[in-house]
Amino acid sequence: MTGWRLGFVCAPADISAAMLKIHQYTLMCAPTQAQHGALEALRNGQNDVQTMVKSYHGRRNYIVNSLNELGLSCEMPGGSFYAFPSVDITGMDDHEFAERLLREEKVAVVPGSVFGEGGEGHVRCSYATSMDALQTAMERMARFVQRHKQE
Repeated sequence: MTGWRLGFVCAPADISAAMLKIHQYTLMCAPTQAQHGALEALRNGQNDVQTMVKSYHGRRNYIVNSLNELGLSCEMPGGSFYAFPSVDITGMDDHEFAERLLREEKVAVVPGSVFGEGGEGHVRCSYATSMDALQTAMERMARFVQRHKQE
């Protein structure tokens, strides 16, 4: 249910209490339709979950392998639907890379530095989309990196 902003927590009481302090002031409640959808998914969605996990693994492997082939060093993520490659080979910082990739090739990525100092020099690439869209994005990123790669 990507984008529905719905989830649940199973944690020790002290952690749940600390999370509640933050959460209660940032969100009133999940929308009714998301609650009904989540309940249906929990009751009857295990086959769909397995199908989606397999699909995400395939897309994750494709994007990470493609990014590494382009020279954008990228570790295999273990629990998200984002890849986080380094853009060092272009000589650009993460903001310039993201802005120019969007302008020149119409591919949107998020500068890693918006997530803190550890993200500097990286970009966040979502693979929560179709394989066709990922293949198009990788073709466009390949052109971009080829033009801007520093030897």
